[in-house]
Amino acid sequence: MNFKNSMWIVLFLSAMVSCKRGKDTTSQEIKTYASVKHLMEVEELLEIHKHEKVVIVDFRKDEEYKKGHIEGAINIWRTDIEDTSYPYGGMMAKKVDIETFFSKLGIKNDAILVVYDNKGSSDAARLWWLLKSYGFESVKLLNGGLSAWRQIGGSTSYEMTKTEPSIFTLPVKDALDAWIGKEELLGMVNSSNNVIILDARTEEEFSGKRRKEGATKAGRIPKSIHVDWARSIDYEGTKKFRTFPELEAIYSELEASRDDTIIVYCHTGVRSAHTTFVLTELLGYEQVRNYDGSWTEWSQFDNLPFEKDSVQF
Repeated sequence: MNFKNSMWIVLFLSAMVSCKRGKDTTSQEIKTYASVKHLMEVEELLEIHKHEKVVIVDFRKDEEYKKGHIEGAINIWRTDIEDTSYPYGGMMAKKVDIETFFSKLGIKNDAILVVYDNKGSSDAARLWWLLKSYGFESVKLLNGGLSAWRQIGGSTSYEMTKTEPSIFTLPVKDALDAWIGKEELLGMVNSSNNVIILDARTEEEFSGKRRKEGATKAGRIPKSIHVDWARSIDYEGTKKFRTFPELEAIYSELEASRDDTIIVYCHTGVRSAHTTFVLTELLGYEQVRNYDGSWTEWSQFDNLPFEKDSVQF
């Protein structure tokens, strides 16, 4: 089955539960998002999780997966989708390596991936963004993650999910409009063009008070505007995405129109992938690109400009 046909399956499975959305308060809120094509509620997954085309991905560390996961879920972690040829960590894996890895996991071209974590989808969004960058669109984030699944009585397991090898291939054409590298970003920093550079890290990282492991110095990319990624979810509660009006109020701080170019970064492109999801999928911004290397890469090069507010501790 080709990619076009797999998308028809996505639409069919979504239609199976659409009749229930009008009766659910959360679902009514989701309807106000620009798109829910890549977002799934736990109630929806409960209806379709045993469908043969649905592949549930637990995007957490192996030790967390072994402590309990959604029944039938396979386990993937950041290190599985990284390019280790760089002298610093966090860079996205090459297309051929993703294809080889997914084939070992038994993922097929027509699979519908439902990805979750337990951190408000920050890690899961990294996998969504990487696959989007390579043109694979059949991915949905599970809103609220493992906690939300457990709250509705979804079945969990401690057993490793068994799979059979497959042949997985990514689309021929990349969709790298979601990606940006340091050279192009440097040109934007040095230009007078109206480009918004968004730092999705914590305030301490943005100001230069904190240097996380992997970076060679603390600080931020010049011209950066700060909006912590965690503001976009109910961080202390459900870990679900905030409503459209709440998100719109938060990101109104950018003073951006829906077609302005927005470059997002964080420490290693994980939290910024989450912000990219929020801006493009939930709010409908059209020109959003995630800087893969983010601060970890940028900090390695003395010729790249940076700013900081105070001495790190």
